[in-house]
Amino acid sequence: MDISLLIEKVRDALQRARRPLALTGAGISAESGVPTFRGSDGLWRNHRPEELATPEAFRKDPRLVWEFYQWRRTLLSEVKPNRAHYALVRIEEKKPFSIITQNVDGLHSLAGSTDVVELHGNIWRVRCTDCGMEREDRTVPFEEIPPRCGCGGLLRPGVVWFGEMLPADALDRAYELIKATDLMLVIGTSGVVQPAASFATMAKRRGAFVVEINPELTPISSYMDVVINGKAGEILPQIV
Repeated sequence: MDISLLIEKVRDALQRARRPLALTGAGISAESGVPTFRGSDGLWRNHRPEELATPEAFRKDPRLVWEFYQWRRTLLSEVKPNRAHYALVRIEEKKPFSIITQNVDGLHSLAGSTDVVELHGNIWRVRCTDCGMEREDRTVPFEEIPPRCGCGGLLRPGVVWFGEMLPADALDRAYELIKATDLMLVIGTSGVVQPAASFATMAKRRGAFVVEINPELTPISSYMDVVINGKAGEILPQIV
């Protein structure tokens, strides 16, 4: 089907939807210039991100881990939301709308979305490894690496590392939204990272109309009601 007809079909479905929902992944942020975590822009000082984003790496060398995150935060401090982020804000202006995101960059909130479930945390939050205090902190750069809490404990990035459980409250909220939605937009996700990879099929089994917007086909494309291959920053503004 012609892409313009697919866009029209999704637009009509979105207008009828009572409780639409979006699931976003690295692809939507890549259009803002955020390097994809699993991409070929991969090595940092000869370390793969997967080697540094672990509790074990932090216990072994918190300074090295924080230097990596300081580098990431510095890159992200220059990044702005793109047209896809702002298109999702416009949906929220019309009707109840939520976003479940796998991204940690905070760009949805920066664009103006107010109901965002961050499955993997947020790189602009820090948490004390001793007292458990958690807060937003956009300091770039920190004067001291690794940074410390007022209690003297080491601060860590407020993100979910490899080997850690997803936050229970975020996961519970995501499942609530999936149960309630009648239309789900799946935007820029690889379709391989669990549990998010199963969210679209969960929504579809419950009767939701499910749409994938991604430059390429993914392992979950065959389950979708509509698949639009293209950049979210080009497709979403046409839909909304």
